[in-house]
Amino acid sequence: MRKNILVAVTGASPQVLTETLYALHTQGKSFPDEVWVITTQDAKAMLMQGLFDEGHWQKLFDDYQMPAVKFDESHIWLIADADGRVLNDAKTESDQSIMADFITQKIAELTADQGCAIHASLAGGRKTMAFYMGYAMSLYGREQDALSHVFVDDEFEFVKDFYYPTPYDNLITGKRLGASVNTRHAVVTLAEIPFVRMRRHFEQDLLAHIQDASFSKTVALMNAAQQADHLDVAISYKARTLSVLGVDIKLSAKLLALYLMIAEQPKRTMKLSSAFQSSIEPTQAYLTHFYQLKGDVRVYNTFGLEDEGDWQQQRFEKLKPLTPKFIQEVLSQLHKKLAEHLPVEVVDKIKVHSDGAKGGSTYFINDQLNVVFNKP
Repeated sequence: MRKNILVAVTGASPQVLTETLYALHTQGKSFPDEVWVITTQDAKAMLMQGLFDEGHWQKLFDDYQMPAVKFDESHIWLIADADGRVLNDAKTESDQSIMADFITQKIAELTADQGCAIHASLAGGRKTMAFYMGYAMSLYGREQDALSHVFVDDEFEFVKDFYYPTPYDNLITGKRLGASVNTRHAVVTLAEIPFVRMRRHFEQDLLAHIQDASFSKTVALMNAAQQADHLDVAISYKARTLSVLGVDIKLSAKLLALYLMIAEQPKRTMKLSSAFQSSIEPTQAYLTHFYQLKGDVRVYNTFGLEDEGDWQQQRFEKLKPLTPKFIQEVLSQLHKKLAEHLPVEVVDKIKVHSDGAKGGSTYFINDQLNVVFNKP
């Protein structure tokens, strides 16, 4: 049986939690088994005071005989940066970036559990917090997950002492000076918000990668996946990385050398003709890049050389040609590695393509790519 989890962002109005639970209960929607809150240090103090010190949380459950929900101070996540520095508030530009990363990562963690259903509330916190929550749900949300906002009629909106409509008369100070309002008459409505679920468009390995990436980097990746324009690819021999859209992908020399070899071919095209398969020149071209990348010396054995010394001394008497099998295996590994770090749409734009012809495939890299070689 799936566990239902309510996750919410809160700011100066912890009332959104009691209002949301009230609406879920009275509207007959799935009721949470546990609640998690994402907030700042300052807002946590207001939440603890209003819900627990003043007792509004327990009063709600007592008034409506709601089933028990797991929620206490240990279920309050304080927004913090990568070094664990907790935000007191979230007013600066740098704070926004930290907040975005934190919310996205927490939603990623919750949705990693297929045994639960997430109900995310946008009702609390700053507007940017709600945006980031919606963004994270669009990226990670699954079919069983939901997104909602809760609305209170105008008479009770922003009223400090209003937490939920009571089943009995209860007068509190209203918004107008000297006026009182009866919480029994309040109307609270929860509206589910449709959202685009993009999770299925991404490789599973990429989702894990985005969980550790910054918000801005993730946005860059996703935007680029939709672009029709060419991309810039930078290859560093020293670092053995292929960099695209701000993401540095570490590759083995064995993989990167083949990409480099094809990228430097005329029109970035390499045909495995019978002449290609019987010649050692392609092997020499491949090993030239491999040597510059300082690759694992065992790879030289694949081509009939004893070690790196044979290559340095140009002892090519036993040098073997590049085989279609070797190329296919290396490209398969290369493309798998790219898919771990990039959206499938981006991988398709930068990978090595094949026409699949029998007896002599043609391999090519998109000639619209701007490929920069940072050689040693």
